[in-house]
Formats: sequence, structure tokens, C-alpha cells
Amino acid sequence: MTKNKIDFSTGFNYSGYMSSDPLPLEPDTTYSSAAGAGASCLPLPAELWRQHAGLLWENGRHKTNCNSFIHEIHTFMQLHKIATYDDILIDRLIDHFRSLGNRNSTINRKLSALYRLLRKAERSGQIPRLPSYVRLRERNSRVRFLTAEEEVCMFTSVGKHNPQHELLCQFLVDTGARIGEALALKWGDIQNGVATFWITKSGKSRSVPLTERAAQAVDAARIFRGDGPFSAVSYPNFKYNWNRARKQNGFSGDPYMVPHILRHTCASRLVQAGIDLRRVQTFLGHQTIQMTLRYAHLATADLDQCANALNAINRTTRQARSNVSHAVEEKPHSKPRAAKSAPKSRSLKLARSRATASASAGKPGGTVKAKH
Repeated sequence: MTKNKIDFSTGFNYSGYMSSDPLPLEPDTTYSSAAGAGASCLPLPAELWRQHAGLLWENGRHKTNCNSFIHEIHTFMQLHKIATYDDILIDRLIDHFRSLGNRNSTINRKLSALYRLLRKAERSGQIPRLPSYVRLRERNSRVRFLTAEEEVCMFTSVGKHNPQHELLCQFLVDTGARIGEALALKWGDIQNGVATFWITKSGKSRSVPLTERAAQAVDAARIFRGDGPFSAVSYPNFKYNWNRARKQNGFSGDPYMVPHILRHTCASRLVQAGIDLRRVQTFLGHQTIQMTLRYAHLATADLDQCANALNAINRTTRQARSNVSHAVEEKPHSKPRAAKSAPKSRSLKLARSRATASASAGKPGGTVKAKH
């Protein structure tokens, strides 16, 4: 048996003795075709994390979240005696996460962390194949953003407890930066009014121009020292201060009033100002345009053109209807003409002419001889 690997084909007792007799199959145990053919037991997620996490993830909040996802899956596999990575495992994980109340977006993130780890394990020859998985459809969640009044209230309350936290809020709402990106910003990353974020969620750097307020916040943060304008800020302290301001301003019952709302607010304001979605995508550092499309419904300026076009057509229709109504009212009422009779035949005309001539000769009903 390979060192540090667990073999689920053997039994364990409390004295630490490993029996060579295989345990009977449990109803919840799954085996892949490779394992069924006699392949050695596969390493569990926690072991794969220990081996490959340092190569796949940089240190930060994202790595911390992925670590919790992997160990949650590890615990599930141990609890249900699942020893392999197959399609049945993925189906059971989805069912388990949904039973916990996880949304599709959360499930996708958990399974994405697992798949990233399994792809590395497959390339390393530790697992025979990747299980199949179709990304779950995610619904667009509500996009909540701050109004001007809400911004003033929240920023003022945050600033009363920590002035540097207020400067961070101003910087975030005017750059759309993620909190981790702002905290990792160094003084050398700010040149000529442009901030370059090197540590990003996508792994790709991006540069954004600073607004006047964002530039003033950076300059004001120099008194706090540190490697960057906000490097001395502790995220837990900032979040605690934000939640305190949230409570003071009556937003305790609003689940969307979290620090990430500052990024949503920046994106919403750009779209409402008429900035096209491609530029908004680049400014915020979204990996796909689908992420930016969450704010598309706020681009009312473009839709106003549709309403204006329909208004113009409606005005033309109303004018045409009015012209028709006036024409009907002003037309004089005349006696309708009798319908024209059908054309008379030649013989009928001849008979009538003879009857007329006979009446004039005093011979009613007689005939008139033609003169030769």
C-alpha cells in the first residue's frame, strides 16, 4: 500500500491493526471501472489538496475558500465511504449541496475547485479519468447598488470609527476593485493617475484610471504608511466596521448590504451613464461578458430610443385616425342614388317603342304597321 493513502478495501479497528480481509460492499460505496478492475485506491481530496494546492492557487481569500470546499467534499466522501471519482459522486454531491440550501452558483464554485484539483491529478496519473459534469444553470441574482444617499450614510458611519476604512470605501466604489485587489495594491502600482492591479481573481492584471475622488483617497492614505495605500487594513476589521455601520443605518435586514456592493455600485453607475458593456467588462476585470450582462438591464438610455421610435409611430397613427374622423363628420348627407338597372335588350326597347306609338294613335294595345 502506498504511503499516506487510504485503502477502503481493508478494514480498520481501534487498535490500529489493518485486516487483510476485504469488507463487504456497502450500499453507498461506489467504484469506477478502473477500481473495479483491480486498480489501487485513489487519493482523497484532502491528500490531493496537500500535494497540489500550492501549484494551483495563490495565497489569498480565494484559496482559503477553495480549501474549505475541498475539505467539505473530503468529509462527504469519507462519511459515505466513497473511494473513487465518478459520475455518481458528482450527482450525489449536487444532491447533498442542494439539501444544504446551496444555490447553483455556489455548487458550481465548489465543484469547480474539485475539478481543478482532479485535472491536475489526472495529468499526474493519480486518477484514471475525470468524471463528467455539466455546469449548472445559474440564475441572475438581484443586483443591489447604493443610492447617493445610502453611500453618504454608510461612508460617514464607517469613517467615524476608522478614517482609513472610509478612504477604502471611496476607492472601491470609484474603481470597482475587489477588496483583495485594493488591499494588495502597492505604491509602485499607481502611476500617472492609473492603478494597476496585479493580484486579481482571473490571474490577469488590469489597469484602471483613477477618478478625482479615488486619487484623493490614495493621497490621504499616505499618512497611514504601509507598502500600499490600504495594505495596513485588516479585512476582518473592515468587515466588522462595515457591519456596524450597516446596523446603525438600518440595513441589518438587507442581505445585499455587504462590502461587495461597492463593486456592484461602480458597475451599475457606469452602465447607467451609457458606457458600453465591453468597456465595463474591461474596467471591472470580468472574465466573460456574461458576468457584465447582469447590469445590462440598467442601460435604459439605449432602450429609450426604442420607446421614442414607438412614440413617433403612435403619433402618426393618432393623426391619421383624427383625419379620418374629421372627413366623415364634414361630408354632406345626400340622398343615395338608385342603383342602375341592368342593360335593356334590343327587343324590349323595340316593344316599348311600338306600344308608345300605338297609344298615340288611339289604338290601345294595337300594333302599327310599318310603311314600305
